[in-house]
Amino acid sequence: MKLRQMTQAGMMDCKKALIEAEGDFDRAKEILREKGKVIAAKRSDRETTEGAVLARVNADKTVATLVCLGCETDFVAKTEGFQALANGIADAAIANTPADLAGLKACKIGEYNSIEDAVMDQTGKSGEKHVVACYEKIEAPFVGYYIHSNQKVATIVGMSKKVSDDVAKEIAMQVTAMNPVAVTADEIPQERKNEELNIAITKTKEELIKKAVDAALSKAGLNPNHFDSEEHIESNTAKGWITPEQAEQGRKIMKEAAEQKAANLPEAMIQNIANGRLQKFFKEKTLVEQVLALGDGKETVAQYLKRMDPEVKVVSFRRFSLSD
Repeated sequence: MKLRQMTQAGMMDCKKALIEAEGDFDRAKEILREKGKVIAAKRSDRETTEGAVLARVNADKTVATLVCLGCETDFVAKTEGFQALANGIADAAIANTPADLAGLKACKIGEYNSIEDAVMDQTGKSGEKHVVACYEKIEAPFVGYYIHSNQKVATIVGMSKKVSDDVAKEIAMQVTAMNPVAVTADEIPQERKNEELNIAITKTKEELIKKAVDAALSKAGLNPNHFDSEEHIESNTAKGWITPEQAEQGRKIMKEAAEQKAANLPEAMIQNIANGRLQKFFKEKTLVEQVLALGDGKETVAQYLKRMDPEVKVVSFRRFSLSD
C-alpha cells in the first residue's frame, strides 16, 4: 500500500516489484518504471486518439503554450493520474517555454528528471500508450486561449496589441470551432493555393461533363439517376429497372457524350468558376473572412475585431485537436 501511494501503480504490480526488489522501495520504484518502458515498447504502434489538450499563458500574457498528452482510451484520459500529468506538462511548458517538442520532453517535472520519464512511468501505471503529441508556442504583444470542455481541442492566439481577455478568447473559440488554415489569404502558401485551384478546376470539369452526359441520357429517354455509376447500372439492371439493352445503350451514350464534352470544354468558363470556388475557400478557411461563429450570422471576424478595436489584428494562432 505504501508503494502504491508513492507511485499510483496497481496493487499487484507493487507487490511483484517489492518481491523482486526484496523490500527495497527505491529499487521497486525503478522496477515499475522499467515495466513502463516495456509496456511502451509493446504498444508503440497503438493509436492515441484520446487524451487532454491544454493551454497556458504567462503572467503578463505575452506568451502562450499548447500541449497535448495522448492516450488510447477516454477512461484513462479521465483518471486522476493522467490529468495530473497532463496539467503538470502544461505548467512545465509555460514555465520553461522550450524551443520545441524535444525540449519540452527534456524538462524536469516533479520527482522526474524529464517529462519523457514521467510519461513512461504513467504508461506503466495505466498499461496504455501515452505520448506528448503536441507542443506549440506563441509570443505576441497579447495572447489568449480557449480549451474546449472535453479537452480534446484547444487553441492559442496572438494579438497585435493588448485587448480584453474576452476578445482574445472569442478569437480562440472561433479558431477552435471553425479550424481556419491561416489568418488571411496572403498567409496561405502558394502551393496550397495552387492545390485548391487545381481541385476546383477538376471539380468544375467533372460537373460540366456530367451535365452533358445527363442531358444526352435524358434525350435518349433514359433516367440519368439509373446511370450514375457502373455499380448502379448493374444493380438497376438486376432489379429490372432498366433492361440489359438499355444498360448497354446508356454506357455507350455516357462514353460518347463524356469524350465529346471533354474535348470541347470552355476553358474561360472553367477558370472563372474555379476562381470563384477558390474565393469561397478563402472565405471559409481564412480566419478574418469567416463569419463569427458566436455572432449574428452576418458579422465576419474582421468586422468584429474592427468593432472591438480598429487597430488590433490577429498575428498568429495554433490549434490542436485529437479528433481532426
